[in-house]
Amino acid sequence: MKTILTGIRPTGNLHLGHYFGAASNWLKLQDDYDFFLEIADVQALTDNFHQPEKLASNVFLLAVDLLSIGIDPKKVHIFVQSKIPEIAELTIFYSNLVTMSRLYRNPTVKTEIQQKKALFGQQGESVTYGFVGYPVSQAADITAFHGELVPVGEDQLPLIEQCREIVRKFNSIYGETLIEPKPLLSETPRIKGLDGAEKMGKSLGNAIYLKDSEEEIKKKIMGAITDPKKIQKDDPANPDVCMVYYYHKLIHNENLEVVCKECKKGERGCVQCKKELIQKMLEFLKPIQEKQKYYYEHKEEVYKILEDGRKVAKEKAEQTMKDVRHSMKIDY
Repeated sequence: MKTILTGIRPTGNLHLGHYFGAASNWLKLQDDYDFFLEIADVQALTDNFHQPEKLASNVFLLAVDLLSIGIDPKKVHIFVQSKIPEIAELTIFYSNLVTMSRLYRNPTVKTEIQQKKALFGQQGESVTYGFVGYPVSQAADITAFHGELVPVGEDQLPLIEQCREIVRKFNSIYGETLIEPKPLLSETPRIKGLDGAEKMGKSLGNAIYLKDSEEEIKKKIMGAITDPKKIQKDDPANPDVCMVYYYHKLIHNENLEVVCKECKKGERGCVQCKKELIQKMLEFLKPIQEKQKYYYEHKEEVYKILEDGRKVAKEKAEQTMKDVRHSMKIDY
């Protein structure tokens, strides 16, 4: 079986954007690959180094959500990044192979720096080395486990290409040691927010979380953006510009054809449509939330799964570092 490595930052509970944008794809892949799933707490520190207390609770919340959506610990090695010190060691070695100018040219890094400036008014000089250098750390994440494939969206392709460059440079200097990974493009597009924004995000306040209560879901969906040209209840509308219809499609409402037809003919009011979506959303989330409840009540089981994943990941990373040190002639 080929090896897959993917990671997710522990920034809190998962929302529908995480689920449909990435995690649902992982569920399809877990049967066919040797799958390493990293909870990237060290990478999360690049944004939250001044709030480390958030990480401990977020790691647990994320682990619960991953298990609750169907990630099977018998098929997937779920582990916490900071528990594998070999990744940090490999990051240091790789940092000698990449110039700062190359890191600043990485399109993903450039975009995220611009977003930081827009959100927080930060100047380029205030961005930390850890933030600019996270593609190097990510390359270490992938290669520590001889990751052959990395599930990504198109916006992450520059990071994978940078990893491939590092691998090629390492192998050219020290001899063939590392595997050059390939991206495994996800077919799932970026998930829109309730406000119609192109991205659902925690900081944007436009997300439905897998843990949301019935009252929270009602409030959020009742405030979702619909066709602005529909003024009266019986006015015909365009479902393609309506976020309520978008979410009907997202969770595969079996009544979708009727929803679309009635919307276009003006036979369906927005309130009626939102109430139906609320009911369908609650049905969709119910099995996930039942599992969340179970794992919240069985914390020791969650931590046991993370420990089992750590053992497998540590063994693999130790072997990689043995090979790396031998190639670099520092295995003295």
